[in-house]
Amino acid sequence: MWLLLSPTRLEAPFLKGEPFAFLAWRGLKGKGFVYLETGIGKVNAAMALAAYAVRNPVEKALLFGLAGAYPGGPSLGEAVLVGEEVEADLGLKEGLAPLGFPALVLGERRYFNRFPLDPGLTQGLAQGLGLKVAVGLTRDLVSETLEEALALAQRWGASLENMEGAAFARACLALGVRGAELRALSNPAGVRDKARWRTKEALSALAQAVRQLLAEEGAP
Repeated sequence: MWLLLSPTRLEAPFLKGEPFAFLAWRGLKGKGFVYLETGIGKVNAAMALAAYAVRNPVEKALLFGLAGAYPGGPSLGEAVLVGEEVEADLGLKEGLAPLGFPALVLGERRYFNRFPLDPGLTQGLAQGLGLKVAVGLTRDLVSETLEEALALAQRWGASLENMEGAAFARACLALGVRGAELRALSNPAGVRDKARWRTKEALSALAQAVRQLLAEEGAP
Protein backbone atom coordinates (compact mmCIF):
# COMPACT_ATOMS: atom_id res chain seq x y z
CA MET A 1 0.00 0.00 0.00
CA TRP A 2 1.40 3.36 -1.07
CA LEU A 3 0.94 6.68 0.66
CA LEU A 4 0.96 9.09 -2.28
CA LEU A 5 1.49 12.81 -1.78
CA SER A 6 1.58 15.75 -4.16
CA PRO A 7 1.69 19.48 -3.43
CA THR A 8 -1.46 20.17 -5.48
CA ARG A 9 -4.36 18.18 -6.88
CA LEU A 10 -3.46 19.64 -10.28
CA GLU A 11 -0.52 17.22 -10.29
CA ALA A 12 -2.76 14.23 -9.61
CA PRO A 13 -5.94 14.55 -11.73
CA PHE A 14 -5.54 10.94 -12.95
CA LEU A 15 -5.98 9.42 -9.48
CA LYS A 16 -9.44 8.00 -8.85
CA GLY A 17 -10.75 6.97 -5.46
CA GLU A 18 -13.04 7.76 -2.57
CA PRO A 19 -12.59 11.33 -1.32
CA PHE A 20 -11.85 11.78 2.37
CA ALA A 21 -10.62 14.46 4.75
CA PHE A 22 -7.73 14.01 7.17
CA LEU A 23 -7.18 16.88 9.60
CA ALA A 24 -6.22 19.86 7.39
CA TRP A 25 -5.77 17.80 4.22
CA ARG A 26 -7.95 16.37 1.47
CA GLY A 27 -7.29 13.05 -0.12
CA LEU A 28 -8.42 9.93 -1.91
CA LYS A 29 -8.54 6.27 -0.94
CA GLY A 30 -8.05 3.93 -3.88
CA LYS A 31 -6.97 0.40 -4.61
CA GLY A 32 -3.38 0.08 -3.48
CA PHE A 33 -2.97 3.66 -2.29
CA VAL A 34 -3.99 6.50 -0.03
CA TYR A 35 -3.42 9.97 -1.50
CA LEU A 36 -3.05 13.33 0.25
CA GLU A 37 -2.79 16.78 -1.28
CA THR A 38 -0.13 18.32 0.98
CA GLY A 39 -0.16 21.94 -0.12
CA ILE A 40 2.86 23.79 -1.50
CA GLY A 41 6.15 24.13 0.34
CA LYS A 42 8.40 22.36 2.81
CA VAL A 43 6.32 22.81 5.95
CA ASN A 44 3.14 21.50 4.33
CA ALA A 45 4.87 18.41 2.93
CA ALA A 46 6.53 17.49 6.23
CA MET A 47 3.37 18.16 8.27
CA ALA A 48 1.15 16.05 6.03
CA LEU A 49 3.50 13.07 6.07
CA ALA A 50 4.20 13.25 9.79
CA ALA A 51 0.57 13.74 10.80
CA TYR A 52 -0.58 10.79 8.72
CA ALA A 53 2.31 8.49 9.64
CA VAL A 54 1.89 8.88 13.40
CA ARG A 55 -1.78 7.86 13.11
CA ASN A 56 -1.60 5.21 10.39
CA PRO A 57 0.88 2.53 9.34
CA VAL A 58 2.82 3.63 6.25
CA GLU A 59 4.49 0.86 4.26
CA LYS A 60 6.05 3.23 1.73
CA ALA A 61 5.50 6.81 0.64
CA LEU A 62 5.91 8.60 -2.68
CA LEU A 63 6.03 12.36 -3.11
CA PHE A 64 5.37 13.32 -6.73
CA GLY A 65 4.95 16.57 -8.59
CA LEU A 66 6.37 19.08 -11.04
CA ALA A 67 9.83 20.61 -10.83
CA GLY A 68 12.11 23.07 -12.60
CA ALA A 69 15.09 21.77 -14.59
CA TYR A 70 18.51 23.24 -13.95
CA PRO A 71 20.83 23.89 -16.92
CA GLY A 72 22.26 20.58 -18.08
CA GLY A 73 19.64 18.68 -16.10
CA PRO A 74 16.77 16.47 -17.27
CA SER A 75 14.80 17.41 -20.37
CA LEU A 76 11.53 19.30 -20.11
CA GLY A 77 8.63 16.87 -20.03
CA GLU A 78 10.81 14.09 -18.60
CA ALA A 79 10.02 12.23 -15.37
CA VAL A 80 12.86 11.28 -13.01
CA LEU A 81 13.29 9.85 -9.56
CA VAL A 82 15.17 11.83 -6.92
CA GLY A 83 17.85 9.94 -5.02
CA GLU A 84 18.94 12.79 -2.76
CA GLU A 85 17.47 16.15 -1.82
CA VAL A 86 19.39 19.29 -0.84
CA GLU A 87 17.75 21.81 1.49
CA ALA A 88 19.52 24.85 0.07
CA ASP A 89 17.93 27.61 2.14
CA LEU A 90 18.89 26.22 5.55
CA GLY A 91 21.85 27.90 7.25
CA LEU A 92 24.47 29.82 5.26
CA LYS A 93 24.84 29.80 1.48
CA GLU A 94 27.25 26.89 2.06
CA GLY A 95 24.70 25.18 4.31
CA LEU A 96 24.59 24.20 7.96
CA ALA A 97 27.95 22.41 8.20
CA PRO A 98 30.02 25.61 8.68
CA LEU A 99 27.78 26.46 11.64
CA GLY A 100 28.25 23.01 13.15
CA PHE A 101 24.55 22.35 13.68
CA PRO A 102 23.07 19.29 11.92
CA ALA A 103 19.45 19.42 10.85
CA LEU A 104 18.92 15.79 11.87
CA VAL A 105 20.86 13.27 13.95
CA LEU A 106 20.08 9.55 13.72
CA GLY A 107 22.45 7.45 15.80
CA GLU A 108 25.95 8.26 14.60
CA ARG A 109 24.73 9.85 11.36
CA ARG A 110 24.52 13.64 11.15
CA TYR A 111 22.55 15.22 8.32
CA PHE A 112 23.14 18.85 7.46
CA ASN A 113 21.61 19.89 4.14
CA ARG A 114 21.57 16.61 2.17
CA PHE A 115 18.87 14.02 2.76
CA PRO A 116 18.73 10.71 0.85
CA LEU A 117 15.52 9.06 -0.21
CA ASP A 118 15.29 5.32 0.46
CA PRO A 119 17.98 3.86 -1.85
CA GLY A 120 16.49 0.40 -2.24
CA LEU A 121 13.01 1.71 -2.99
CA THR A 122 14.37 4.36 -5.35
CA GLN A 123 16.56 1.96 -7.33
CA GLY A 124 13.76 -0.58 -7.56
CA LEU A 125 11.43 2.06 -8.99
CA ALA A 126 14.13 3.35 -11.36
CA GLN A 127 14.57 -0.13 -12.79
CA GLY A 128 10.86 -0.94 -12.89
CA LEU A 129 9.81 2.36 -14.43
CA GLY A 130 12.88 2.87 -16.59
CA LEU A 131 13.66 6.28 -15.10
CA LYS A 132 16.88 8.14 -14.30
CA VAL A 133 17.81 9.12 -10.73
CA ALA A 134 18.73 12.76 -10.11
CA VAL A 135 19.71 15.11 -7.28
CA GLY A 136 16.98 17.54 -6.27
CA LEU A 137 17.29 20.94 -4.61
CA THR A 138 14.59 22.35 -2.36
CA ARG A 139 13.89 25.97 -1.45
CA ASP A 140 10.73 27.75 -0.42
CA LEU A 141 11.77 30.57 -2.77
CA VAL A 142 12.27 29.29 -6.32
CA SER A 143 14.87 30.70 -8.71
CA GLU A 144 13.75 33.85 -10.49
CA THR A 145 16.59 34.12 -13.02
CA LEU A 146 18.70 31.71 -15.04
CA GLU A 147 21.83 33.07 -13.33
CA GLU A 148 20.40 32.26 -9.90
CA ALA A 149 19.39 28.77 -11.02
CA LEU A 150 22.81 28.05 -12.51
CA ALA A 151 24.59 29.22 -9.35
CA LEU A 152 22.48 26.92 -7.18
CA ALA A 153 22.94 23.96 -9.50
CA GLN A 154 26.70 24.40 -9.50
CA ARG A 155 27.00 25.01 -5.76
CA TRP A 156 25.05 21.90 -4.79
CA GLY A 157 25.45 19.58 -7.79
CA ALA A 158 21.68 19.44 -8.33
CA SER A 159 19.69 18.75 -11.49
CA LEU A 160 16.25 20.04 -10.55
CA GLU A 161 14.48 22.46 -8.24
CA ASN A 162 11.32 22.05 -6.15
CA MET A 163 9.69 23.34 -2.97
CA GLU A 164 8.99 20.18 -0.93
CA GLY A 165 11.44 17.33 -1.52
CA ALA A 166 14.05 17.91 1.19
CA ALA A 167 11.38 18.26 3.87
CA PHE A 168 9.72 15.05 2.74
CA ALA A 169 13.06 13.20 2.66
CA ARG A 170 14.06 14.48 6.10
CA ALA A 171 10.67 13.58 7.57
CA CYS A 172 10.91 10.08 6.08
CA LEU A 173 14.32 9.61 7.74
CA ALA A 174 13.09 10.88 11.10
CA LEU A 175 9.93 8.75 11.02
CA GLY A 176 11.56 5.61 9.64
CA VAL A 177 9.34 5.67 6.54
CA ARG A 178 10.61 4.26 3.25
CA GLY A 179 10.24 7.22 0.93
CA ALA A 180 10.74 7.90 -2.76
CA GLU A 181 10.29 11.03 -4.85
CA LEU A 182 9.14 11.36 -8.45
CA ARG A 183 9.38 14.62 -10.37
CA ALA A 184 8.50 15.67 -13.90
CA LEU A 185 10.25 18.70 -15.37
CA SER A 186 7.77 21.36 -16.41
CA ASN A 187 10.01 24.39 -16.90
CA PRO A 188 13.59 25.61 -16.96
CA ALA A 189 14.40 26.76 -13.41
CA GLY A 190 14.62 30.54 -13.28
CA VAL A 191 12.42 31.06 -16.34
CA ARG A 192 9.10 32.68 -15.44
CA ASP A 193 7.89 33.01 -19.05
CA LYS A 194 5.23 30.30 -19.22
CA ALA A 195 5.44 30.21 -23.01
CA ARG A 196 8.70 28.29 -22.48
CA TRP A 197 7.19 25.82 -20.02
CA ARG A 198 6.10 22.28 -20.90
CA THR A 199 3.56 21.69 -18.14
CA LYS A 200 1.21 19.52 -20.20
CA GLU A 201 4.01 17.16 -21.21
CA ALA A 202 5.33 16.99 -17.65
CA LEU A 203 1.91 16.17 -16.22
CA SER A 204 1.52 13.41 -18.81
CA ALA A 205 4.89 11.90 -17.84
CA LEU A 206 3.97 12.12 -14.17
CA ALA A 207 0.63 10.36 -14.75
CA GLN A 208 2.24 7.63 -16.81
CA ALA A 209 4.86 6.87 -14.15
CA VAL A 210 2.42 6.82 -11.22
CA ARG A 211 -0.08 4.69 -13.13
CA GLN A 212 2.66 2.21 -13.97
CA LEU A 213 3.78 2.12 -10.36
CA LEU A 214 0.25 1.38 -9.17
CA ALA A 215 -0.32 -1.18 -11.91
CA GLU A 216 2.72 -3.12 -10.71
CA GLU A 217 1.11 -3.10 -7.25
CA GLY A 218 -2.01 -4.67 -8.73
CA ALA A 219 -4.10 -1.51 -8.78
CA PRO A 220 -5.97 -0.32 -11.90
